[in-house]
Amino acid sequence: MNSLRDIFKRYYTKELEKDKSKTVYDLFKWKKVDVLLTDHKSGKVLTDMKDLEFPEHYSQTACDIIASKYFRKAGVPNESGIETSMKMVAHRMVNFWREALKEEGLIKTEDESKIFYDEMVYGLLNQMYAPNSPQWFNTGLALSYGIKGSPQGSFYYDEKKQKVVLSPDSYTRTQASACFIVSIEDKLLGEHSISDQYVTETKLFKGGSGTGTNFSALRAEGEKLSGGGYSSGLMSFLKGFDRNAGAIKSGGTTRRAAKMVCLDIDHPEIEGFMSWKAKEEDKVRALGKMGYDADFEGEAYQTVSGQNSNNSVRINDEFMEKVCTLNKNPDVTIELKGRVDSRVNKNVKVQELWNIFNESAWKCADPAPQFSDTFNAWHTCPAGEDGVFNAPYNRLNSTNPCGEYAFLDNTSCNLSSINIYKFYNEDSRKFDLDGYLHMVSLNQLLLEASIHWGQFPTEDIARRTHLFRTTGLGVSNIASLFMVMGYPYDSEEARNIAASLIGILTARSYVVSSLMAKEIGTFEKYEINKPYMLKVIRNHTRVSGALKPPYEGLNYIPLEVNHDLLLNKKLKFLSENLKKEWLKALDLGEKYGYRNAQVSVIAPTGTISFAMDCGGTSIEPFFSHIVYKKLSGGGYMTLGNPVIEAALKSLGYASNEIEDIINYITRTEKVSNGDFEYEKILDGKIEGAPHLKKEHLAIFDTANTCGSGERYIAPEGHVKMVAAITPLISGAISKTVNLPKTASVEDFKDIVIDSWKLGVKGIALYRDSSKASQPLNTSLDKDTDLKLEDLSYKDLLAKANEMQSALNVSRRDKPQGIRSGTTHPAQIDDVKIYTTVNRNMQGEICEIYITTDREGTIITGLLNSLSKSISVMLQYHVPAKDIARMLRGQKYEPYGFVQKHPYIKYVSSISDLVSKIIDIETDDYSRCQIKPEGYENLNVQTSLPIDVPVLMGNLEEKEEIKSHIHGGERVYGSTCPTCSSTRMVKNGTCMVCLDCGSTTGCS
Repeated sequence: MNSLRDIFKRYYTKELEKDKSKTVYDLFKWKKVDVLLTDHKSGKVLTDMKDLEFPEHYSQTACDIIASKYFRKAGVPNESGIETSMKMVAHRMVNFWREALKEEGLIKTEDESKIFYDEMVYGLLNQMYAPNSPQWFNTGLALSYGIKGSPQGSFYYDEKKQKVVLSPDSYTRTQASACFIVSIEDKLLGEHSISDQYVTETKLFKGGSGTGTNFSALRAEGEKLSGGGYSSGLMSFLKGFDRNAGAIKSGGTTRRAAKMVCLDIDHPEIEGFMSWKAKEEDKVRALGKMGYDADFEGEAYQTVSGQNSNNSVRINDEFMEKVCTLNKNPDVTIELKGRVDSRVNKNVKVQELWNIFNESAWKCADPAPQFSDTFNAWHTCPAGEDGVFNAPYNRLNSTNPCGEYAFLDNTSCNLSSINIYKFYNEDSRKFDLDGYLHMVSLNQLLLEASIHWGQFPTEDIARRTHLFRTTGLGVSNIASLFMVMGYPYDSEEARNIAASLIGILTARSYVVSSLMAKEIGTFEKYEINKPYMLKVIRNHTRVSGALKPPYEGLNYIPLEVNHDLLLNKKLKFLSENLKKEWLKALDLGEKYGYRNAQVSVIAPTGTISFAMDCGGTSIEPFFSHIVYKKLSGGGYMTLGNPVIEAALKSLGYASNEIEDIINYITRTEKVSNGDFEYEKILDGKIEGAPHLKKEHLAIFDTANTCGSGERYIAPEGHVKMVAAITPLISGAISKTVNLPKTASVEDFKDIVIDSWKLGVKGIALYRDSSKASQPLNTSLDKDTDLKLEDLSYKDLLAKANEMQSALNVSRRDKPQGIRSGTTHPAQIDDVKIYTTVNRNMQGEICEIYITTDREGTIITGLLNSLSKSISVMLQYHVPAKDIARMLRGQKYEPYGFVQKHPYIKYVSSISDLVSKIIDIETDDYSRCQIKPEGYENLNVQTSLPIDVPVLMGNLEEKEEIKSHIHGGERVYGSTCPTCSSTRMVKNGTCMVCLDCGSTTGCS
């Protein structure tokens, strides 16, 4: 491709050339869909929309997510006043991009205009790509519907006036960026000051966007102030910013504010910063033991600080080099330096900082490492806008909240992602590289259009976005591609395929950027950054294999694409085109420069992956082998991951063998609760499946173990995948390495060192059960954390003795003869719990028995032990309310939403369930999600038993049971802020809800 005009060709819409009467929308079959979404906890209806129009191939989940999140709900000039069809959404976005490109001079003819529109609409409707969420929310509302909205204090760069001006309204231009990096200076008032940071972050959070800032410029505690006195320190301000972020979330936005907080390793308060969130997690655990709700949205977390950000430490090469010599030189130090006052400088041992960093990450998943020198070695614009090479303010100092966008302070990036699996033909087993390149080229045009007609939250961001024009194209659903091609995620083949395809994406994006520069000019600050940018492009080209080393400005050797392996695996087309595209990107760049300073990132792609019906998000492996297909009439159908079937077919398994393997993965058993039966998924693992060859097992490995299976992708496999892709993209990769709960602090250290050595720019580590909102909190003593499996009759009896001793009551009154009682049925996940509360002749609770349908299991024995212990405590006259308080808020599996109980709808454990039942039996419904009718007027003596008909009269109607366990996926204990589902899973450095697609990140 030598001209921008070559992009404007019909690839997917050739049929429209033959039949002029057809439109691009006629190339799809359409269906009518109803969308009903409810809050999982309260049952409140969140979205109820009828007769919506979608392409026939869309799943119900994709329809739900797009309609509930992206359809405009007011002001649309039609009978209903809302968007009712995917046609409307596609038109308003694509038409906006087209008109922007026409004004910018990149679309020159009416024919090019029609082709761009048709090809982009086709790709969007066919789920081949999706822009980031702000585009769906904002783009084209004024142009298509006349919806302008009131001014929101946004800015844009007026090229005619050559200055930044205020936007007259909300939607004539689009706010299309999800990623922002904001600077802060060490001053209390004025532009970029501490007080100004509150305003900027508030504006960004209000719009649902995320922000990242390096706070290293702020003085440490004890440094002198210019007006006299001493600074209260960095951490005091960070806590204030954290509270502000939490307040904005609770003030009306639909999700927790997304925020990245970075600090350099040599800041005097680095020790406190690194241990900040770990100490706060300790407080949460303590509060949980006291009975406070320790769910991520509960009272305990709301009480502590540091919960509204991802924290990262900017670590330089010098520090990591010293870390690698600790075995020989354990006393090596670094100097922590005051920002303005050298009196606070101090030398600290590298070993101590290294331990604090990794122990904190091990305990609570924060902070994460960002390797600042690696970031800056790939920086395309180290001369910034003033030409001062490598000045502190011209370096890459922070990332956006999810970690994929890394550029100059006070800039933004808009994102789009390619559903890479859409270009693979399962029948022919071929990848449509031409179609892929075509869609990559068009996507770079849409991202450029969104800058040209964009608007931004601050003057600086508007100006600098105009000056540098960074874009962020990425991929999603690569796990499906690996599996159906027959390669394990953790394999050299998968890593080289990923590096090649994503490298081709970046190279083609730079080719398009250069052709845009040829026609309308480079980004404004290209010339002063030209030698540095071309150096980076040459290094990319060397990694691709198109140029030979040595590398320029790198102190490590990046992972290079293995062309011998590609050729051996009959992937010659990848090998040849990777080299070809990079040579073209370099050649055109040397001739014409580039329109965009950056072109690619790997974002987490949470919500938009569901909108594209992707099997996996971003470059993440699969969560599990079980998927739940939402049905249009309500309920779910349990299926094996559909890609497994395609992969087995590709591997040569016969149809009957494939059927047996899928049946094995999804095998169920009938479970009866007396009044109804339902099918329960037994396991979800693939190990032991009939016919499946041992050498193929690795192809089906997932991020975590599935069911009782033992296989999962090793942590090193995640790191190597990131390392293979990183030197072939402009930005970074939002990625979390999942480690088992048995992982040690030393394991964390090894992963961080390996990441640095392999050239990873930044990465997050998460140990299963490391958050207080997830792990077993069954401690009976404030200084002891007992595991559930460690509970014994002796342990609980000791607590009973302790409590009765404190009450000076030593007499145990055993109940005699027949006693009356009440049984509370409840179901958590697929575990049925029956709690029977017996009373003595005086009406006092004297026994509690807890049983389950899981005969012969550990849980049955533990519940028997718990029953005996509680009963003994009651017979020693320990007040029932004290026992309820002791059990309240403990967290372990099973936990979540409760069925079959009229008043209790959510518990954090069986212990928490029993606590609430004791409360009910003592006439306290304050902690129940549903109160009995007239509860406020009840005046029942707490010593009397509750009337059984009142308790049992409101039992729920027979309903279909559906488990919230996603076939072995790790559910991280958080509740979705949108729909209250507990199916939140790790997605990059953030989390995504598997039910409604909401993310805790910024994209």
